Amino acid sequence: MISTDIAIVGAGPVGLFAIFECGLLKMRCHLIDYLPQAGGQLSEIYPKKPIYDIPGFPTILAQELVENLLKQAEPFHPSYTFGERIEKLEKRGEGDFLLETNMGTQIHAKAVVIAGGLGCFEPRKPEVKGLENFENGKGINYMILDPEKYRGKKIILAGGGDSALDWAIFLADVAGSVTLVHRSESFRGAPDSVSKVMKLSESGKIKLFLNTNLTSVNGDSHLQSVSLINTKTKEEVTLDTDHLIPLFGLSPKLGPIENWNLNIDKNAIEVNTDDYSTNIPGIYAIGDINTYKNKLKLILCGFHEAALMSHSAYKYINPGVKYTMKYTTVNGVNEF
Repeated sequence: MISTDIAIVGAGPVGLFAIFECGLLKMRCHLIDYLPQAGGQLSEIYPKKPIYDIPGFPTILAQELVENLLKQAEPFHPSYTFGERIEKLEKRGEGDFLLETNMGTQIHAKAVVIAGGLGCFEPRKPEVKGLENFENGKGINYMILDPEKYRGKKIILAGGGDSALDWAIFLADVAGSVTLVHRSESFRGAPDSVSKVMKLSESGKIKLFLNTNLTSVNGDSHLQSVSLINTKTKEEVTLDTDHLIPLFGLSPKLGPIENWNLNIDKNAIEVNTDDYSTNIPGIYAIGDINTYKNKLKLILCGFHEAALMSHSAYKYINPGVKYTMKYTTVNGVNEF
């Protein structure tokens, strides 16, 4: 059995930063993640995607951020269980939790932090017949792991959120041609990204089809073309392409977390924003998995939540012990 102070379910960026915040308070962490490596969505879905809203980094690649967070956590010697999912969570007493994975691994912890833990993600697919004929390396992908795969190729992206916008901007300098298809004439992504995409379209670096839906995908053993229709003019067009990448987001499944007697609202865990505790004392939820009024699903917000959570968890684990917060500029970062 693995024993630790804090069991963190989910090894995405927020879970990784929680190691650092807990480590400053001399609490050791063990992380469990169903994915085969640390990083969560950043490593699994868009490792080469640039992120622009991390303080102090005008731009940083998703995987680079993960590597920095791992390095930042190193002085506190966290331990990890990868490729396993927490199936059971039992509270045996105050400061006494037992977690068990689908592989039978048991973790004893004094407090539990759910940092992601949404289980498996499935891409939301457009309602276009025959998509499955060109999946699995035949031209249709629902995420971009290696942009170099598309160097010099003809690419069609579909979607109107941040992911579609960011990849259109990034691939404009990589692919042979980039076409962005969106069903509306307004985007859901960041205004700055929308502005960049519009400028790229005006300059001819990408092709932009608004108020347009995918109607069919065509090819033999590999995707060769995609047909589109303008929902306003009803004009139809067929474009030759090497790859179609629908980016309509991911559909998360809460999985075993639903059975842990936590207060759930629309597939997210309700928390107290004083310290991001749940309705069960000793269990916290930080990052995209939690919900509260005015919640923003941003990495930097998750970092804030991790900091407040760690101080509350310290008090929960050490009742009656007085702690005076000191800045890292005073104490530095001391290993243990």
